[in-house]
Amino acid sequence: MRIIIAGCGKVGKAIIDSMTYDNHDITAIDNDPEVIEQVSNNYDVMAVCGSATSREMLLSARVNKADLFIAVTQSDEVNMLSCFLARRMGAKHTVARIREADYNEDGLNFIVNELELSMVLNPELTTAETLFDWLKLPSAVSVDNFAGKKLQLLELIVRKGTVLCNSSIMELRKKCPVEFVLCAVQRGNELHVPTGTFVLQEGDKAALMMARADTHKFLKNIGAVQKQGRDVMILGGSTTAYYLAKLLANNGFYAKIIEKDEDRCADLAEILPAGATLIHGDGMNHDLLMEEGISGASAFVALTGTDEENILISFYASSQQVPKAIAKVNQAELAELAEKLGLDNIVSPRKLVADTLTRYARALNNTLSSKVETMYSLLDDRAEALEFQVLSDCKLIGKALKELRLKPNIIIAGIIRGKETIIPSGDDKILEGDSVIVVATDARLYDLGDVLR
Repeated sequence: MRIIIAGCGKVGKAIIDSMTYDNHDITAIDNDPEVIEQVSNNYDVMAVCGSATSREMLLSARVNKADLFIAVTQSDEVNMLSCFLARRMGAKHTVARIREADYNEDGLNFIVNELELSMVLNPELTTAETLFDWLKLPSAVSVDNFAGKKLQLLELIVRKGTVLCNSSIMELRKKCPVEFVLCAVQRGNELHVPTGTFVLQEGDKAALMMARADTHKFLKNIGAVQKQGRDVMILGGSTTAYYLAKLLANNGFYAKIIEKDEDRCADLAEILPAGATLIHGDGMNHDLLMEEGISGASAFVALTGTDEENILISFYASSQQVPKAIAKVNQAELAELAEKLGLDNIVSPRKLVADTLTRYARALNNTLSSKVETMYSLLDDRAEALEFQVLSDCKLIGKALKELRLKPNIIIAGIIRGKETIIPSGDDKILEGDSVIVVATDARLYDLGDVLR
């Protein structure tokens, strides 16, 4: 697929990294010569320096041949205008990053229709929605939803004293009445696709699929239920913090934002909803955090613009017995180091956006016998979970799962058929119109048929 990416900042580079791994033909555009030089040196893409709103630049990038044009510059207006021009000049699909909270839902719908945008990206809102899902289910490291939230994929740390610890899958099935699939397990630097005799150990990170309606029952049964608290402290008054505070306040939570910039505090004070409190102060000051009640918070979310600060203050929150501490970390190396040191909950806005666009690019490949509806990276990007819509010419239709010769390290983890949620066994079959969730650890899948040998 031919893809043009306008804007090579942090988000743009994350998209390029993910898209090149999927072997797309990519052209990158940025108006900073140093950035273009970095992209040329680090990625196997065509990189051109210039304005994404220049007709001549778009012509030189062969925008008329583009299957997908993605605009993620720092300016919403540049993104919208470049997408409009790209569409008029022949690009088949366009995606614009629009971040400003001033663009409400009605305004966005108008923009999408008038500019013929295929998709609007808002990394800050996407991150806030992801964080909100995590806070609603504090026992899990992360929560991914499939098929309209009918199925959930949980990442759990195996803790000493829980039923998970030192139990095999067969033993778990006897102890726990809930149907589930243990999709993959990360143990140190090793990744396992477990069989029935696989025994979970303390410290393992396990990815489990189950019906959303059974999630609480499962966690309670294995002794891993963590009470959902309602007091959330947020460090940093970013746009993500605003979106998160709004989601929390609208759903009965109490949110407290600590922001050290006086002007930003003034801006936030005008738009924060009731149920959210704003504190002007330096959140890296431990005395201030104690005064504001960090030891009594049910969750702490660090959303400053500095990865190192977010990591350090999240460790401090954990030391104060805050049940769930989450850090925003975009640098993969720092995220990996923080996890090794014991920080379990890390969110990366860049990765969330890259996953969204990777999924969208795969879904555009309409020559296949299935369509990618949802895709998540899991277990530190070492596995993928994908939801496929089964089309009429899919070669898996009508066959019992036990008859399929699946590639190694691939698990069919769930099937949605209308209103029915199926945690599959070997006797279950895939039918046209089903949504099928697949977890793969050693391969990238573009079509449901790719699961077969």
